[in-house]
Amino acid sequence: MGANLYVHFPFCRSKCVYCALHSRPGSSESERAEYVSGLASRIRLLGSRLDGLNTVYFGGGTPALCDLGPVFDALAPHIGSDCEFTVELHPLDVTRSLLDSLKCGGVNRISMGVQSLEDGVLAAMRRGYSAAQAARAFEMVRNTFDNAGIDLIAGYPGESADLGTRLPNLGEWGLAHCSVYALQNERGLADVPDDATALDRIAETARSLSEIGLRRYEISNYAVPGRECRHNMAVWRGEDYFGLGEGAHGRLGLERTVDYLGPHARTETVRAAADAAERRIFRLRTREGLDAAGREDWRPVLGRFVSEGLLTREGNVYRLTLRGTEVCDAILAELV
Repeated sequence: MGANLYVHFPFCRSKCVYCALHSRPGSSESERAEYVSGLASRIRLLGSRLDGLNTVYFGGGTPALCDLGPVFDALAPHIGSDCEFTVELHPLDVTRSLLDSLKCGGVNRISMGVQSLEDGVLAAMRRGYSAAQAARAFEMVRNTFDNAGIDLIAGYPGESADLGTRLPNLGEWGLAHCSVYALQNERGLADVPDDATALDRIAETARSLSEIGLRRYEISNYAVPGRECRHNMAVWRGEDYFGLGEGAHGRLGLERTVDYLGPHARTETVRAAADAAERRIFRLRTREGLDAAGREDWRPVLGRFVSEGLLTREGNVYRLTLRGTEVCDAILAELV
């Protein structure tokens, strides 16, 4: 099995009003170039440990604000023949020349952060584009990459209660993948819909995606069969992954890493039992479910959730029901 690699680019044009993640809005070109150089150096230092990469994921932030060429060059000797190589894009990034350069760099999958298809919501988020501009950008992406999808946020203040307004003409986009996240109101936005409303909107979106051929394979993710994100599935299945870049997390054996491209990188070693449990329980988030074979200590907890209608059981395998997807974190907390 090849390695998996996540590379983080923290740079943004501006700070979206809902975002509480670490980012560097308004960075200079020289600052970004120095950062990229540091990433390329780290990749070369890792050397053969990266050989045969199975998945690569460039996230952000906005990776395309950087000249990615040096990182592509450093990665080239390590890319496996069947590597899934994803880059996140902002709709304002998308140009024909950028898409061509990504493809030449080995990229074969795009995830575009649209967040909403309502112009009023996009303006409130300060995203800097309209829904029509996002649709045109994604059409350009689809003309170059057949494996492409978008991200959406459900439960944003001012969001329409009408599904047709929230998701107009989504069936015409040609999506291979869609991620739908509930708003995490970590920055204290006013007039946020209550949890029940947000969950209803996620459920409505899930039904709409199902109607256009995308099935739910993880709590927040939907895909045309065969187009599930292999990188994220590797993480949920408990595989190792390298994390490079400011604030990127990694899991390598018993080590958990947080990278800062410098002297502040942090490594924690976990106990073998905790490692084994972590690598198993997050499968519960996926359609594959959690195999509890050999974990008799989990049976009472899992059985209770089955009786409450939050899980189903098939032999040793437990899977979330629709209701269970709404409280998965609480279920996982009890297992940990």
